[in-house]
Amino acid sequence: MNVPPIPVSTIAETGLQVTQLGLGTAGLGDLFATVPEAEAQAIAQQAWDCGVRYYDTAPWYGKGKSEHRIGTFLRQQPRHEFVLSTKVGRVLRAPANPDHTDPRGPWTGALPFDLYFDYGYDGIMRSWEDSLQRLSVSRVDILFIHDLDHLYFGSDEGVSAHLGQLYTSGWRALDELRRSGRVGAIGAGINRANMMPRFLDLVDLDLFLVAMPYTLLDQDVLDDIFPRCAEQGVQIVIGAPFASGILATGAVDGATYDYAPATTRILEKTRAIQRICENHHTPLQAVALQFPVAHPLVVAAIPGATEAAHVQANVENYAVEVPADLWSELKTAGLLRADAPTPDVE
Repeated sequence: MNVPPIPVSTIAETGLQVTQLGLGTAGLGDLFATVPEAEAQAIAQQAWDCGVRYYDTAPWYGKGKSEHRIGTFLRQQPRHEFVLSTKVGRVLRAPANPDHTDPRGPWTGALPFDLYFDYGYDGIMRSWEDSLQRLSVSRVDILFIHDLDHLYFGSDEGVSAHLGQLYTSGWRALDELRRSGRVGAIGAGINRANMMPRFLDLVDLDLFLVAMPYTLLDQDVLDDIFPRCAEQGVQIVIGAPFASGILATGAVDGATYDYAPATTRILEKTRAIQRICENHHTPLQAVALQFPVAHPLVVAAIPGATEAAHVQANVENYAVEVPADLWSELKTAGLLRADAPTPDVE
């Protein structure tokens, strides 16, 4: 199937241009399942061949494995042709006992390192420099403050303590990197929307990378959070446009939503959306991918992949023309908010 070039978006004030469909690489860190090395490189190659030019990774993904893998591929490509983001907040270190690394985490094939959280000046600078070496590049375009939220720190006290470290120490490192041009943009990669206002109160971000809060199944951020982002000129990257699985698989047995088994309510809502998609002969995956990027704040969606075929399917689905009547029917049925922007259809 021949598909048109992937459209690009500009991250305001930075000049960075990203393809609206990027590649998330948590899967290249062996998230929940092992990806063979040859397949990891095939995934990166397929994305490149399909026109993807925005790649996102992190030290956390496979404890350095994802950065090594995507770096192996990208160091062979012209540096000016792609945008690369990684993350800070965790620092990898050699284990005290080389035979016993910390087993915690969702990685089936993580590299043999331990890690610690550090949102201070020295920790962020070390994390950034370590990432450059793993990625085999002299610069990254975007740095995201990673996982500073309740999912990893539990109590509000834990979150507040690390936010305090970021504000009083780590932000100086990020500001220096951005002002000097060594990093083009600074963002925050978070798992829950309720952290977005706290970051907006605290620091001067260019964008958020959000895992879940804006998909076909959830648009509550339209009430207050997205309008505030717009006021402050902060844009959005959508990290999980398939809602961690169910919008890719459909409402099948074992479908996941928000990285857990989907509830009855979510299964029923997904089935209702599927029926409307089927009536319009349009893949659910195409609707799920295209919906979030229609919002003017959203610059890209970055689904992951564990097979090269997944990348090809995502690119093809992003190019599918979704009928205007499908969007209207979803809204009339109460399955999509009436104020949610949808793609323009000629």
